[in-house]
Amino acid sequence: MFKMFKFLKEKLKSAISKISESVEKEGKIEESAIEKSAEEAESKEEKGFFAKIKEKFIGKEEPREIIEEKKPAIERKRAEIKKEEKPKIIRHEKIKEERRDPRIIKEVIREHPELFGKDFPEMLQKAEPVVMDKKVEKEIDKKYQDYYDKKVKEKPKKIIEEKPDKKGFFAALTEKIITTKISEEQFEKLFWELELALMENNVAVEVIEKIKNDLKEELVEKPIKRTKVLETIQETLKNSIEDLFLTGNINLIQEIKNKKEKPYVIAFFGINGSGKTTSIAKLASMLKENDVSCVLAASDTFRAASIEQLQQHADKIGVKLVKHDYGADPAAVAFDAIKHSKAKGIDAVLIDTAGRMHSNVNLIDEMKKIIRVAKPDLKIFVGESITGNDCVEQAKTFNEAVGIDGIILAKADIDEKGGAAVSVSYVTKKPILYLGTGQKYSDLQEFDAGLIIKSLGLA
Repeated sequence: MFKMFKFLKEKLKSAISKISESVEKEGKIEESAIEKSAEEAESKEEKGFFAKIKEKFIGKEEPREIIEEKKPAIERKRAEIKKEEKPKIIRHEKIKEERRDPRIIKEVIREHPELFGKDFPEMLQKAEPVVMDKKVEKEIDKKYQDYYDKKVKEKPKKIIEEKPDKKGFFAALTEKIITTKISEEQFEKLFWELELALMENNVAVEVIEKIKNDLKEELVEKPIKRTKVLETIQETLKNSIEDLFLTGNINLIQEIKNKKEKPYVIAFFGINGSGKTTSIAKLASMLKENDVSCVLAASDTFRAASIEQLQQHADKIGVKLVKHDYGADPAAVAFDAIKHSKAKGIDAVLIDTAGRMHSNVNLIDEMKKIIRVAKPDLKIFVGESITGNDCVEQAKTFNEAVGIDGIILAKADIDEKGGAAVSVSYVTKKPILYLGTGQKYSDLQEFDAGLIIKSLGLA
C-alpha cells in the first residue's frame, strides 16, 4: 500500500525472525539434553538395572569344591582388609561396578548423614575419589539388600508392571523434541525485539501493550511445534492487529442517502496543516461522483486565506460554498449553510473549521459552539498519518473535547512507518473512515483493515 508500513514491515519481519531463531536455538539445546537422557535411560534399560542387582545377590552358585578351594584366599583377603589403617577408596565410576548405585547411596546419606563427611555428596557428583569406611559400606549393602528383597524377591511381577512402556515413553519423547515451550521470562526477553520495532515506528504504548498481552496469552507455556514457531507468532500478531480496527465502520454514502430530513451534516476538526481542507474537498468530490449533492461551509474564519483556498476547491469540483467575512462567527456560517441546504434540498453539508491545538481554550470553546448550533450527524477528525504518535494524541484530545465519530488519515501515501494507522482507532475506539493517498481529488481511499495486514506482510 504505497510507501505505508515500509519501515514497520521490515522491522516486524526482522524482530519475528529473531524471536523464532532464538526459540529454535533453545529448542535444539533442550532436544540435545532430552536425547542424551533418553540414550542413558535406554542404555540403563538394556543393561537391566534389576537384573544387575539380582546377579550380584543371587548369581549362579559355583560347585562347593571350588568354593572350598577359594576359601583360604578369601580369608587372607579379609585379614588384609582388617589390617588396613585407611578406609577403602572407590572412585565414582567404580561405584556402579561394585553395586554402589548412586540412588542407593544418596538414600543412605539422607537417612544416616552422620556416616558421611560434609563433602561426600559433592565428591560423589563430581566423580572425585570417595572415601567409604566399613560402616558406610555396611549401610549401603543393607539398603541394597532391602531394595532387592522388596523389588526382586517379594514382588517379581511388580517389576514387569513398573517397567517403562517403551512405546509411551518414546511417543512422549518425540512430542517433547518436536515441540517447545516459551517461559514468561524468555518471552519478556524475546518481546523486546518486537517492542523496539513497534516503538521505532510510532506505534502507541497502549497498542504495544495489547499486542504484548495477546502474544503472551498465545505463546507463554503453550506447547508449540518448533517448526511452527514463526507461523504461530505471525498468526497471533495478525489477529492482534486485526482487533485494533474492529470498532465498527460507516458507509457514509448510504448514511447520507438514508437520512430522511436533509441535509446530512458533517463537521471536520484537526490542527493547522493536517490536510483538513484538502480532505473536505476530496470527500465532496467523492459525494458528487456518487450522486450525492453537497454544500461547503467556510467556518474557518480565523486562518488567513482559508476561505479562498476552500473557494478554489469548490469551483473546481462544482459545488457551492457558503462563506462570511474573516472574523465572523464560525457557528453562524455553519447555520447559514444548513439553512441554504434545507431550502435547496441539498443532501449534505461539509463544515470546515479552524485548525486548533487542544491548549487553545478559546478555539476549543468555539468548536463546541459550532457543534451546538450545527448539530452534526458526523464529527470527523483529520490527522496527518506521518506525525505518528502526535496524530494519535491529537485524535484522543479532540475525542475528549467533542466526541469524534470517525477519522481520516491524510498523507498516508508518504507514511513509511504507519504507527498512527495501527494505533489511532484502538486508542480512540473510533473507526478510520478514509486514507488520503495523494494530491488528486480521487486520492481518498476507503479504509480497509485487510490492506493494513497485507502491507505489514502478515496476510
